[in-house]
Order: sequence, then structure tokens, then C-alpha cells
Amino acid sequence: MLELAILGFLYDEPLHGYDLRRRIAALTGHVRPIADGTLYPAIKRLERDGWLSKNLQPGTVAAPRQVLHLTAAGRAELQRRLREPEELFVTDENRWFTMLAFLRHLESPADQAAVLRRRLTFLTQPASFFWDGDRPLRAADFDDPFRQGLFTIATATSRTEIQWLRETLTKLEH
Repeated sequence: MLELAILGFLYDEPLHGYDLRRRIAALTGHVRPIADGTLYPAIKRLERDGWLSKNLQPGTVAAPRQVLHLTAAGRAELQRRLREPEELFVTDENRWFTMLAFLRHLESPADQAAVLRRRLTFLTQPASFFWDGDRPLRAADFDDPFRQGLFTIATATSRTEIQWLRETLTKLEH
């Protein structure tokens, strides 16, 4: 998730580490706080893999700073990750949101639609916690208000996302 966010934000524009950290925190910080001890080793891995480079630029007020740039190989890697996301990036809500934040970087509407279709397929499969055999449960089937709340929130969220996916697929495929 972190590597995808780094590649995605650097696809937009070169950034120095502080700005990159701030943007990632705005995207995923509510789920996974981003610490320097996590970000900078990830940056070093991506640099080692040839997906980003650094160059020194003069600071406007302070000392010079390292600015991160996505390489051509990094752009290709982001495209690959978006076009062929690992299963967890389709099934895990937090990873999915990170995927959605950068899916616009796939230039082909057909490629975008293929990813959205995978998510739609996942969301329309019966989830074991919300099904009793082959029958979908209702909130009233749960005996405590907390499970009723979990069910109500989860089904409302899923219904909304499924509607958005179908509308967006219609636009992309026409």
C-alpha cells in the first residue's frame, strides 16, 4: 500500500520526502500512520529497484533538500500494479482506496474497467458473515445492536459502492 502511494504521488510530480509523507498521511494516515522509519526505507527500496531517483535542489528558505522523481521504470511499475493489482488490493477496503486514488493514471478505460469489474465481482459474492447458507441475512437476524450496526453500515456501504461501480463501468465501457 505504501509503495503504491509513493509511486502514485510521484507519478503526479516530483516531491521531497516531507511533502510525500504529508500526502500519504492525508490518504492513508487514518488507517495506518506513516512514520519516517517506515517511509524512508520504502523510498530506499524503490530507489534500489530503479523506480525512483533523487536529486539535490536548493531549499527556498533552508538547506538544500532531496527531491524524489519517478523514473521511466517506476512509471511502468505503477502502471503494472494498477493494471494487475494483487488480490488484496481488490478485496481489502483500505488497499482498494489507495488503488482508487491512483487508478486515473491508467490511460486505458478498458484497463480501468477491468480493475473495477474485479472489485464489483468481489462485492457481489456472498460474504459468509452476512449469509446463512444461501440466504442473505437482515439486520433483524442479529440479536445484538452492535452486530446489527455492523451489518447496517457494511451493507449500506457495499450498496453505495456497487452502484458507483456500475455507473462508472457504464461510462468507461461506452
